[in-house]
Amino acid sequence: MLSFKQFIAILRGRQREIALIWGGLVVLVVVGSLLLPKQYTASAAVVIDVKAPELLNTPNALSAMTVPSYVATQVDVLRSERVALWAVRHLGLDRDVELRERWLKATDGKGDFESWVAARLHRKLDIKPSRESNAIYLDYTAKDPKEAAEVVNAIVRGYIETTVELRIEPTRQFAAFFDERSKRLREELEAAQLRLSAFQRKTGILARDERLDVETTRLNDLNAQLVAVQSLAAESAGRRVQAAADPSRTLEVLNNPVVTSLSSDLNRQQARLQELTSRLGDQHPQVIETRASIAELRRRLTAATSQVSGGVAANDAVNRARVAQLESALAAQRAKVLALKEKRDEIEVLVRDVENAQKAYDLVLARGSQTSLESQNTQANVSVLKNATEPAKPSSPLIVLNAGIALFVGLIAAIGYALVREHFDRRLRTVEDVVNDLRIVMLAELVDTSAGARPTPPSSPLLPAPSRA
Repeated sequence: MLSFKQFIAILRGRQREIALIWGGLVVLVVVGSLLLPKQYTASAAVVIDVKAPELLNTPNALSAMTVPSYVATQVDVLRSERVALWAVRHLGLDRDVELRERWLKATDGKGDFESWVAARLHRKLDIKPSRESNAIYLDYTAKDPKEAAEVVNAIVRGYIETTVELRIEPTRQFAAFFDERSKRLREELEAAQLRLSAFQRKTGILARDERLDVETTRLNDLNAQLVAVQSLAAESAGRRVQAAADPSRTLEVLNNPVVTSLSSDLNRQQARLQELTSRLGDQHPQVIETRASIAELRRRLTAATSQVSGGVAANDAVNRARVAQLESALAAQRAKVLALKEKRDEIEVLVRDVENAQKAYDLVLARGSQTSLESQNTQANVSVLKNATEPAKPSSPLIVLNAGIALFVGLIAAIGYALVREHFDRRLRTVEDVVNDLRIVMLAELVDTSAGARPTPPSSPLLPAPSRA
């Protein structure tokens, strides 16, 4: 194990070799840096707006957890061949004769020339997304500063165009789908409307007319009339039966003014007959005349009673006829209402078909209009944060930096070389080397006093203290 004193002694002893190796490496690196072709790096930056309207139209808006993945996806799009091919065509590299000759020489004409050029661009392109923001930085290195700036700007422009195309292409497909679907739904709507119109012409009723309500009201009125007439018929039937059993006790007979007048006259004549019979006897002309008058009154009363009783029977017959007539009219009206209701139900089905077809058509038409507008939106959610300009200074080789590295690395290499040489060609440079390596007793140490050096006492216990000479 070397001590620090031995290490310094080795460096002093081989300082010429160290200086030659160190200086040679530095000179070699500087000369190499001067001879290497200059490279220029152009830089650009873009920023992605994750809150753009086209992103918020998705069912679930982007959350903070999905933003990094979205930015990573955009980095992959930047690195994609599609973007590079756009830049190749935009810069006219696909028509470069020299590049085509290189491609033929490198690949013997195998593969695609534009893809080969795009791969060359990718090798010199560096894309670095920001860790704490939505910015992405692009660097492109070339021998010509103008070429470096043009290429990185073309990559940025191609990325923006590709982003717009990637967003527009699905919306265009959706727009075409909704357009075709809206045409089919329009045909279905027209067919449903034609079926409804044909049914209306056939039946002569409208889908929203009030005929059913009118006919239903008429049915209810007939039903009420039938109930009332049935009540009257039941009452008249009872009176008819009563009149057939005892006509004189019927209400019509008792309330008839003719019958009442005849009954009163008959009672008076009977009272007069009793009075005359008691005074004049049975054979008196006045008695006979009164009897004849009573007989006439009874005949007239019987005739009037029969006539009134016959009116009760006739009234009962009229009521029964009205009941039958109302029952027939009610049945006809009920059948008419049922027929109207059945037709109304069929019309309601057709109307619902028209309404459903109209709703589906309106929904698809609105969605198709929205998708069509989105397909015409060429605004991207990417903004250029920094356009690349021609770099004024080359990015490589960096002579000062390379020289500094060469100074450090050269010094380490020279020291390492000195230590290796010392290992294979060991020299006695310190007192410790004599004592430890040769294992002999040191009698004295001569010191150059003119240089102001002072002897150092030996570290080995085998040696006596040195004496001054």
